Amino acid sequence: MTDRPLSGSLPEMLDASVPDTAARDLYLTILRAGGRLLASDVRDADRDTVSQLVALGLLVLNIADAAYSAVNPRAVSERISSDLRTTGTRLLLRAEQLPDLLGDLTQAYEAAPRNIDRSGAVQHVHGMSEIRHLVSRLAQDYRQEVLACQPGGARPPEHLGDSLNQARDYLGHGGAMRTIYEPAARLHGPTAEYCARAAALGGGIRLLDQPFKRLLIFDRTVAVIPASADNTSATFIEDPAMVEFLVGFFEQQWQQAEGVDWAAVVNGTAESQLPAQIGRLLSQGLTQKSIANRLGLSERTVAGHISRLREQYDADTLFQLGWQMRGGRGD
Repeated sequence: MTDRPLSGSLPEMLDASVPDTAARDLYLTILRAGGRLLASDVRDADRDTVSQLVALGLLVLNIADAAYSAVNPRAVSERISSDLRTTGTRLLLRAEQLPDLLGDLTQAYEAAPRNIDRSGAVQHVHGMSEIRHLVSRLAQDYRQEVLACQPGGARPPEHLGDSLNQARDYLGHGGAMRTIYEPAARLHGPTAEYCARAAALGGGIRLLDQPFKRLLIFDRTVAVIPASADNTSATFIEDPAMVEFLVGFFEQQWQQAEGVDWAAVVNGTAESQLPAQIGRLLSQGLTQKSIANRLGLSERTVAGHISRLREQYDADTLFQLGWQMRGGRGD
């Protein structure tokens, strides 16, 4: 170990200042031998370990004696602690200076043209690449909340990796994410896996079995909606009244959407929950077709579950079954 301050990040410095298992064992062996190791006695297999102990300052080579001497770890730890405190202070000062050091770049970023047509608080953008670029910038600029309606069921598998990384980054910094998908998302393996992993990170993802439009809202400040049927044009809205209206629309959709145990879907255990879900929806008056659409199942599968429920409740008709599952049998 040299007398100059340690370099690198604090975690790296902490790791580098602690001997590994092999180095600890060799150091203890040297102590048991009197705290001295002749250079000629160093085995080839131990040369890297000896070098580590020397770099840490736990061994010192006495050239005249051609031998290594053990150093008191207390002195070593005091020196490393001093270096860490010095480096930590330097990093804190650097952190305080960083916004000023990047000030010119921040101003340039905020002043950069967006290649959009401006019309008051509404901005029209054309082209998928430009839309994705601006949406990515919004996700970086607005870090508190993202609300999303994503129709179409299954998501493109090639985009799911990037989506998960974005969700991990966003949620890891304390942001909130809520997304509404169509029921078909439940049946698409890669999409269900993404939903399970995003939900585990803290994201909220529900399914809605009625038609809805694509919508993104960032920090309840900027909303993005399609401006063409093929989604190659989009409208970016910053008008507070319009954004508030769209937030209200999203919240209505969210309340109507159904929560999903995505981990159970991925693990294959959601099937055991289906009878109870189907029974609950029947008791709410939904038809067999509506239940199939909401749960992302075929009508044949739903019919099979309903048949077994009718046997369980000894119900001759769907009306009787729904009535009994609402508690009518006990009235």
